[in-house]
Amino acid sequence: MQHLDNIPVKEVLPGLFGKFLHGEKSSLAVWEIRKGAVLPLHAHENEQITYILEGELQMTIGENTTVFKAGNVEVIPANIPHSAIALTDCKVIDSWAPVREAYR
Repeated sequence: MQHLDNIPVKEVLPGLFGKFLHGEKSSLAVWEIRKGAVLPLHAHENEQITYILEGELQMTIGENTTVFKAGNVEVIPANIPHSAIALTDCKVIDSWAPVREAYR
């Protein structure tokens, strides 16, 4: 068993801080995202589920742009281009399947 406090933080992009846990077939991230941080448009082979714990995150998924707020969840299918901008400080949980090797 692990405790979230003991998982090291990685700054993946400026203002985007994650703690990562990987199993054999999936990955989980707990993010702290600073206001103004930008996640550029990208796509990956992994199906992604995003859950907003706190804050407001503007996400573009495919052709749709939406402001996600605390309690919002979304499934992002594999290979769909997506991006995000933090409108406020945010806390977010992401899961991916298969394992998100880029975050090991």
